[in-house]
Amino acid sequence: DGSRLSIRGDWTLEHVARIAALCKNLQGKLAADSRIDARAIGRIDTAGASFLLDLAGADPTRIDVEHGATRKLIAAVAHAENAAPAKRRRKDRGFIAILAHVGQALDEFWSNAVALVGFIGLILAAFARSALNPRRWRVTSTIAHIEQTGLNALPIVALLCFLVGAVVAFLGATVLKEFGASIYTVELVGYSFLREFGVLLTAIMVAGRSGSAFTAQIGSMKAREEVDAIRTLGLQPVDVLVMPRVLALLVSMPILTLVGMLAGIIGGAAVCVLTLDISPLMFITRLHETTTVRHFWVGMSKAPIFAFLIAAIGCLEGFKVAGSAESVGTHTTSSVVQSIFVVILIDALAAIFFMEIDL
Repeated sequence: DGSRLSIRGDWTLEHVARIAALCKNLQGKLAADSRIDARAIGRIDTAGASFLLDLAGADPTRIDVEHGATRKLIAAVAHAENAAPAKRRRKDRGFIAILAHVGQALDEFWSNAVALVGFIGLILAAFARSALNPRRWRVTSTIAHIEQTGLNALPIVALLCFLVGAVVAFLGATVLKEFGASIYTVELVGYSFLREFGVLLTAIMVAGRSGSAFTAQIGSMKAREEVDAIRTLGLQPVDVLVMPRVLALLVSMPILTLVGMLAGIIGGAAVCVLTLDISPLMFITRLHETTTVRHFWVGMSKAPIFAFLIAAIGCLEGFKVAGSAESVGTHTTSSVVQSIFVVILIDALAAIFFMEIDL
């Protein structure tokens, strides 16, 4: 009489053609309140559940099943079929889109700043723990990173500063020559490299070379779950991975800065000797007479600060890596950009500060 329908067999995707034919033959033969007995059914998947719901008029309560898993599957398919399609969000354009991008950028900037401050706190706490317990110092790892970040970077830093020193001296000589003050090119080169260019160019090179390497190294370890393994062993990742890198940069950065200052002054001296007829002895004598040692200490005082911030940003971005190669590349790029931005910002603030205190 069409009041009850018994279902058996496997209602899966591989039998969908036969099931569809059977359901087509049953159309119009079932009563509106008929029950569907599916307690003897074998395997069932979403395709079979969809056909059962069609027979039951999209009412899962009319279907009798034995297993709870089958009942949950049918309910899930019914919910999916009855759910309203998601409305497509209209894409913002024009001024609204610009405001959205600006707000997103500001929110990301604030989040990164808060995360960096918190990470600096973790590093300082690790420093305090290590200072009270020298056995926690990882001397071998620190020396290896000093070689990577300091010794291996000496040639490129020296070459870059030498070329920039030559360019600064050439431009200064070209401009000052019109006023008959070419001799002041010596002061220009000395002041610029001792106070600003020596440490700034070195910091930018270290951020692009060592900071990105820190992010890539820690990011790859994070992707391979090696950081989780370190925690499983009862060790702190900050002590094992961050501390040696920070200490290495704190040692390497002042040395690289000193080399950069000397290379820049030598590059400027070479231009002065070749284009201004200033002898090397005259250049050294005037540099000694007009340039005081306070300019050197102003530049060197910024080197440890830059080293600490570059290492902190590089390691922090490495810990942010999710688990893919794309994430490693994204955070490596972000590490370089953030490091250079912070270095230039701190350098500008330091220049204003030293100018205000007349140093």
